[in-house]
Amino acid sequence: MKQRILVVNSGGDCPGMNAVIRAIVKRAHQESDWEIIGSINGFDGILSEPLEIIPLTEKRVEGIHHQGGTILTTNNKRNPFSYPVNQADGSIKNEDVSDKLIYNLKVFGFDAVIHIGGNESHKISLKLSEKGVNIIGIPKTINNDLAITDYSFGFQTAAQVATEAVDKLVTTANSHNRVLILEVMGRDAGWIALHAAIAGGAEVCLIPEIPFSMESVYKKLKSRYSEDGRGFANIVVAEGAYCKDQNGEITRGNIARKIAAGLKEMHFEADIRETILGHLQRGGSPIAFDRILATELGVKAFELVKEKKFGTMAIHKNSELSHITLKKVINQYNKVDLTHNLIHTARGIGISFGD
Repeated sequence: MKQRILVVNSGGDCPGMNAVIRAIVKRAHQESDWEIIGSINGFDGILSEPLEIIPLTEKRVEGIHHQGGTILTTNNKRNPFSYPVNQADGSIKNEDVSDKLIYNLKVFGFDAVIHIGGNESHKISLKLSEKGVNIIGIPKTINNDLAITDYSFGFQTAAQVATEAVDKLVTTANSHNRVLILEVMGRDAGWIALHAAIAGGAEVCLIPEIPFSMESVYKKLKSRYSEDGRGFANIVVAEGAYCKDQNGEITRGNIARKIAAGLKEMHFEADIRETILGHLQRGGSPIAFDRILATELGVKAFELVKEKKFGTMAIHKNSELSHITLKKVINQYNKVDLTHNLIHTARGIGISFGD
């Protein structure tokens, strides 16, 4: 009798998810006694009545490695420990349905779960592991905010998309003597902004780890213009960056627009425009780096299942594939360390962090 693995992806989509699904299936195909099943729309698939699951055969995963998104679809609002359940009166109430999930896994013969997700997703992985589910995690997030692993797939593609956006904005800023502000993803960690600012040649990089002041930003921008108003500048700002004024007041949210408004209030003379990159960073074909990393992690995750090393996550550390307990992963958060070499590099080429 074949052993069955349920593949679940949850949280936001990112480039490389299809590549990791394909890798799990192709590695399992090297064995004779394994069956890989996909859960549709995160945990919905295994919790639905009837189940929404699909066999993941070699035929089904052919050629999907270069496609963005995920053939299984995903969701970041279907936590089985706080799951939306329709009530008799027509209302919806969040309930713990983890016991139902575990029951379904047993009844339908699943021997293990491979869960592809980011930081919040793997908090679910840990809780399921503590309830006895044979689970292996795979790190994915464009924000690169999962600790322990060097990179999570999806990040390098997102950073590339952001860099290409900076490249395009630099030329138009130069043509019109403008200040152009690019807002990228990064609610709590500024990795995308930091990489794009260095690679794209921005003058200002604002990240959640370094509170900025409008006065410092103004001063840096002013240095980019001559007395007759000629010059240009580009700002890359993470969505979670925040401004702290002289009174200690903090400004968060819609940060690109607020920076533009603040500069205008300070009577900055140049034309100022803002661009919010948004979900463009999540979509599209993964670059080679992310395809390879996702494939490595998919193969490693299957082998961890085969070796029964449950309650762990496949990681890429110091250019080597390894694994670590889920508990160690989620107890840390990969923010930009202010002593990181990229902070030093950015300051070394004159990028201002607004501090």
